[in-house]
Amino acid sequence: MNGHELVSTSSRPSKSPAAETSHFVLTFENNRFASELFGQFDQNLKLIEQRLNIDARPRGNSVAISGDVLATNQARKALDYLYGRLQAGAAIDVSDVEGAIRMAVAADDQLQLPTMERKAKLNLAQISTRKKTIAARTPTQDAYIRALERSELVFGVGPAGTGKTYLAVAHAAQLLERGTVDRIVLSRPAVEAGERLGFLPGDMKEKVDPYLRPLYDALYDMMPGDKVERAITAGVIEIAPLAFMRGRTLSNAAVILDEAQNTTSMQMKMFLTRLGENGRMIITGDPTQVDLPRGVTSGLVEALRILKEVEGVSVVRFKDQDVVRHPMVARIVRAYEADGAVPVDGESGSR
Repeated sequence: MNGHELVSTSSRPSKSPAAETSHFVLTFENNRFASELFGQFDQNLKLIEQRLNIDARPRGNSVAISGDVLATNQARKALDYLYGRLQAGAAIDVSDVEGAIRMAVAADDQLQLPTMERKAKLNLAQISTRKKTIAARTPTQDAYIRALERSELVFGVGPAGTGKTYLAVAHAAQLLERGTVDRIVLSRPAVEAGERLGFLPGDMKEKVDPYLRPLYDALYDMMPGDKVERAITAGVIEIAPLAFMRGRTLSNAAVILDEAQNTTSMQMKMFLTRLGENGRMIITGDPTQVDLPRGVTSGLVEALRILKEVEGVSVVRFKDQDVVRHPMVARIVRAYEADGAVPVDGESGSR
């Protein structure tokens, strides 16, 4: 096992014939990593206990786990994965623990989940740059990262807080760092200004910055700030309002269109046909949060219908279960969906 050994195991039937319980002890070789794994005041173990309804009692660099057989096995896989991340030099926080739990549960729910290895360990898709490595926190995020790796055109659609924009920008930063592309182009429809930005003060970058702030946030997370600034100055990272994309061919570039639900049919077709040689295009949006005038068809909704059978196009649909912000956000999304109303807050750059 990765970084720890199974000291003892036992399995016994519970009082209920429908359930089986298990008890075993996991010992982790590195005391410092074990302490980080358990969390301050054992908060990570307490979270695993709460989510999986098991008992996890730490002692030194070991933890005794008991409870339902399936749940304790999920706890083992989650802890094993998180310990492996610590060994690889990554830090973990509560959101990483939440993600590991989700993926461990999903691995049992979906027997052929692509994140499962022969030894039943989690092998989550990751995006890595010199500054940061981020791993999938839900099965849909895992599928999204894998789609970004293999497809030239990827649609990531779903509610706010699922990480679709953040992961898109992180992937673009990774491609730039690898040398797979020569530049990153970020675009977003400025619906509130009707794309008539001339009356706003400053140069083009200053005019559209308020609309592209979520994309900047993700860039600064994945790349050192000074490199981001130099890349913007040199045109390696380009801020391109959607209205100014007409007539261009974007070759050797990772191109991201965020908040695509606010494009018209003509704008979406124009944007899609900008893709040039060795280009990658990522389109993100939430069809339930359209800010276009009443009666105007969303270019994103139309494109998803028209392109669903086109070779080389991947569509990944996020659900409220994929929200990786505060747990309250997922409950808010579900409440609005149940009511049939439109949520008020769009996707941000945070995961």
